[in-house]
Amino acid sequence: MIIQDEDQLTAAVLAETERAGDPRVREIVRALVRHLHDFAREVRLTEKEFDTSLTIVTRLGRLTTASHNEVRLMAGTLGLSTLVALMNNGTEDEPTSANLLGPFWRQGSPTMNNGDSIVRSPTEGPPLFFTGRIVDTKGNPVTGAEVDVWHASPAGLYENQDPEQAEWNLRGKFFSDDDGLFAFRSIKPSGYPIPTGGPVGDLLSALDRHPFRPAHLHALIHKQGYKTIASQLYSHDDPILDTDAQFGVVQSLIGTYVRHESDPAPAPDVTEPWYSLEFTFVVEPGEAWLPTPPVSAQRGH
Repeated sequence: MIIQDEDQLTAAVLAETERAGDPRVREIVRALVRHLHDFAREVRLTEKEFDTSLTIVTRLGRLTTASHNEVRLMAGTLGLSTLVALMNNGTEDEPTSANLLGPFWRQGSPTMNNGDSIVRSPTEGPPLFFTGRIVDTKGNPVTGAEVDVWHASPAGLYENQDPEQAEWNLRGKFFSDDDGLFAFRSIKPSGYPIPTGGPVGDLLSALDRHPFRPAHLHALIHKQGYKTIASQLYSHDDPILDTDAQFGVVQSLIGTYVRHESDPAPAPDVTEPWYSLEFTFVVEPGEAWLPTPPVSAQRGH
């Protein structure tokens, strides 16, 4: 079609989507075209601004490496990741315990026994003993679910970001037992700033937003017959729960860390104050699938 004006242009692009054989692909692309064109019209996007936008998108891709995912980081910073999680999880019976996958999950964490420590290299911080339970929407235990767990060090870095940490430090894979339980030992996580050396940092600066995330633990729960969920558990006492740079904090995923001053710890080598955290994850019937790993290697490997 020979284009006459901007309105006819949109109609021409939409007409071409009718060639798509997959109706879902057609639906998504048509909506994408409509919203992109309407966005450009609403803000009257200039050619210079369009050029800058393309440069930003290109830079997002260039900065995404085996150990860093700027694209997923931007999706979280815009609230899109949490929106998709909220739209796609939850039932009439009980909301499922799903949240952000985040940009730092690595596939292939070592399989461990319940109760094992995921601390693989010297890592400062008070000991944490975590007990999780996985149930269905009726409260029945889910046995044999694969649970991938990971979190940042108190220095604010995930293992893949920090060559000083042993590979797979603060990461591990567990399986729920007959009661739906799994457990591990670690150290209490801290809040941290997200990487700000790329377009994400530029956006935060332009909007006068801080780059910090509240302390949290990650869990990716996978079992055939149940919808896979990625989850993050947030510390109840973190001062920035209300202003998370990734908009990830939802009320149902705030956990209570209990500090033990004089109680005997589950491990005899612990003589200092320690923390315990218990949480029940709710999963619902659905498709079991694993997401594309945002990162695949440790920095420098």
